Amino acid sequence: MKEYLYELKEGLIISFRAIASNKARSVLTTLGIIIGVTSVVLMSTAINGIDNAFQKGVSSLGSDNLYIDKWKWFNNDTPWWELRNRRNLTLEDYERFKELAKLPLATAPTVWSYQNVKYKDRVVESIIVQGTNDEYIKTTNLTFSEGRFFNEFESKGGRNVVVLGYEIAKNLFPNGYAVGEFVRVKGHKFKVVGVLDEQGSWVMGNFNPDKQIFMPLQNIYKYFQGENFRSLTINVRARNSMMVEATKEEAIGIMRRIRGLKYNEPDDFSINQQEGILNTINQTVGVIQIAGLFITGLALFVGAVGIMNIMFVSVKERTKEIGIRKAIGAKRRTILSQFITESAIICLIGGFLGLIIALILSLVVNQFLPTSVQVDTIILAIVISIATGVISGFAPAYTAAKLDPVEALRYE
Repeated sequence: MKEYLYELKEGLIISFRAIASNKARSVLTTLGIIIGVTSVVLMSTAINGIDNAFQKGVSSLGSDNLYIDKWKWFNNDTPWWELRNRRNLTLEDYERFKELAKLPLATAPTVWSYQNVKYKDRVVESIIVQGTNDEYIKTTNLTFSEGRFFNEFESKGGRNVVVLGYEIAKNLFPNGYAVGEFVRVKGHKFKVVGVLDEQGSWVMGNFNPDKQIFMPLQNIYKYFQGENFRSLTINVRARNSMMVEATKEEAIGIMRRIRGLKYNEPDDFSINQQEGILNTINQTVGVIQIAGLFITGLALFVGAVGIMNIMFVSVKERTKEIGIRKAIGAKRRTILSQFITESAIICLIGGFLGLIIALILSLVVNQFLPTSVQVDTIILAIVISIATGVISGFAPAYTAAKLDPVEALRYE
């Protein structure tokens, strides 16, 4: 054991000397590894960030939710024109559903409209104005940075009150203190009663609660559209995750009854679940991962080939040195481990440089897309660097270990 440790120590010393004596060549050799590791770390941080943001957004809406809608959101095997020709879901449908449904924890109708929101000289354009009732907050996990959601009295009375999403509030009230102020939506004044906490779900686009405002349903119909202009959605929250399927089956039966469908007629409504959203984002992330892995693999392959070539050159340059070491008793394993160690060190240096560059770039990317640096990503970068060094350095090291000492000493 002592002998092996001594050989390892000597190999490391020789490897560092060899790298130090060829600084320019060593730096150029690591470029492929730097690019490869930068790619894999940057891709990993971006995917983790997108996934975390999406999971946070989904959890804020409630993971046990069902959405009864005219439209089918995902895995749609029904032609779009058939969906378009379905009857709209109305407020009357919601009221009958709420009366008949026994399993849900909470239900709420929602209908939306795109509008501009103004406070003094500040305007946020084309945001989703969500009309709903006071039960809506019970169908989500949304929390508040200021104020509250509108209550039953405000909801049923159609009061001009509004709850702002985090980004809307930040743009209209950069200094905070939005509650109690009045904003204008299409010229109508609404009192701010609450501001939501930040959800940060970039992947949900305009459907992110951060980018929406909420008001009593009646106001949507009164100010922005006729009651039959757009189909509403019925949000249904199961009591727990174990009750989702039972709640869904009950909802299908009740909706068929409400819609007056015969036993042999297909549903003219859809029950959408967040599982469909998760599947969609997982497919998107999967495509990104495949593309990222291909680019990363290509960069690492180019880097490995470059290191292998340089190591072969190094073996040729140091043939006489190898012959001398063998002549005084160096074993094959000693020569083999020396060159593999040298290759691994070069790759490890490149890996650390690539990791640092990737972490800096991730801070820049985070200004546009969410990123998340995790410990397993850092470990992965180090493991890839060492593995690339060992694999690419094995052939040159094996060539050096096999050299005949007599022939090596004659080499010029």
